[in-house]
Amino acid sequence: MKYAITAATGHFGQYAVAALNHAVGADNVIVIARNQEKATKLFPNNEVRIGDYNSTPSMTEALHNIDRVLFISSQPGGPVARLDQHQNVIAALQANHVALTVYTSFPHADQAQSALASDHRATEVAIQAAGLKHSFVRNNWYLENEAGFIQALAHQQPAAYWTDQAMGWAAEQDYARAAVKVLTMDDPQPSYELAGPIRTYAQLGQDLASALNITNTATLVTREAYIAGLEQAGFDHDAASLFASFQEPAAVGDLRHTSADLMNLLDGDLTPLTTVVTRLVEQK
Repeated sequence: MKYAITAATGHFGQYAVAALNHAVGADNVIVIARNQEKATKLFPNNEVRIGDYNSTPSMTEALHNIDRVLFISSQPGGPVARLDQHQNVIAALQANHVALTVYTSFPHADQAQSALASDHRATEVAIQAAGLKHSFVRNNWYLENEAGFIQALAHQQPAAYWTDQAMGWAAEQDYARAAVKVLTMDDPQPSYELAGPIRTYAQLGQDLASALNITNTATLVTREAYIAGLEQAGFDHDAASLFASFQEPAAVGDLRHTSADLMNLLDGDLTPLTTVVTRLVEQK
């Protein structure tokens, strides 16, 4: 059986390729990316194919003779709308009669309120309409998304946040490992709600402080004060507002849902908080 991972050179893709290589052998894992040189350097043991979400023919050729695909969602804000990119990939999956598509989606995408969910919801609908056998892995929030918060706390600087709603943080590599587990299952569920332990920023700050044996500097502020703080740190208003928007999915309650799916898929083997924190602190 041949497997493929799209958008493989991103962080999620790299974790997924490593996990899939371990599970089925690199000879059975096709890496799909836009940059041949980068992909070949990252994955010297895998076949690399060029596939661009902006082009249906490109993706159709890249997915030739592939049985199962981990379809990693693209990033919004590019010259081609994300939903259009996803439609191109779906057309290529359909043309190649791919036996199973695992798509990285948004928590409870079919009912979530956040604007970030809309492309994912539409993509799920399009995958279903195309008649593709599928499994949606609906990822909650990556701990890596909180690099600034974690680094500020680790250096005993004010670690600000503006929403007191809870989220299901887990390491990005854990979400990738879970997606690969679903990809290799005989008969996966149509969807999985993947989330780590549900906690607020206040609780995350306390857990981080305990792990690092330092004082908890996590501080709840208003959204306006959060943006102003980023501007004082050197960000322009648009960039500061963008960073503030990253907490919006939590603020509207889309990320507070508990689920055991991630724990069950990984047999309880979640990456320890201290491991992620140490890696992020060392990056600065």
